[in-house]
Amino acid sequence: MGDVVQVVTTTDSEESALRLMQNAVGRRLVACGQVDGPVTSAYWWDSAVETSIEWRLTLKTTAARVGELRTWLVEQHPYDVPEVLATPVTDGNPDYLAWVRSEVG
Repeated sequence: MGDVVQVVTTTDSEESALRLMQNAVGRRLVACGQVDGPVTSAYWWDSAVETSIEWRLTLKTTAARVGELRTWLVEQHPYDVPEVLATPVTDGNPDYLAWVRSEVG
């Protein structure tokens, strides 16, 4: 089953997350996505602890397309160093996983 991958990123606004999600789906880089938020994040940046409100974007794709999706997200993302984490799906509804595979072009 490990050929389906869930990719997560965060961004600075709901609008940005929606734009990234809709464009990724439209390009068939992903089968679907969800936007969650707001979430509060804390992180080191420029030698200081920063805290910000962000929106989490979760995308479903295949292992074959995850590299292309990562490259595209980094190019389109408003952050200098965007979080792009890919986690293989090791279990799930077989019908849903088949749907993800069929929808990713």
